Amino acid sequence: QVQLVESGGGLVQAGVSLRLSCAASARTFSNYAMGWIRQAPGKEREFVAAIRSSGYTKYVDSVKGRFTISRDDAKSTVFLQMGSLKPEDTAVYYCAAVFHSSWWYTPSTEAEYDYWGQGTQVTVSS
Repeated sequence: QVQLVESGGGLVQAGVSLRLSCAASARTFSNYAMGWIRQAPGKEREFVAAIRSSGYTKYVDSVKGRFTISRDDAKSTVFLQMGSLKPEDTAVYYCAAVFHSSWWYTPSTEAEYDYWGQGTQVTVSS
């Protein structure tokens, strides 16, 4: 069982940056693909970004060039650096994980992830 705890959300103005963190309890964290998925009010969950220990990453088009996902395997932590925030980025951001041996595997759908955090709210005001 893997436990994920997100932090770093908050209320910010458009244009600023914010960094989310997710601490994992996984014993072999480096073997997990890690992702961020968000859910805006009244909408379905949306994939944001994913990363492997190999450095392989994947992003949804709407955040490319603004968001950066990274991880620190020594600290079992994954980060989401969000820049140039827009009101449409307002959502609950969830950290998610799945165990997979392939270095290139970066799941981009909700169904591919096995473990989820409780979510952290990000609100961007205009």
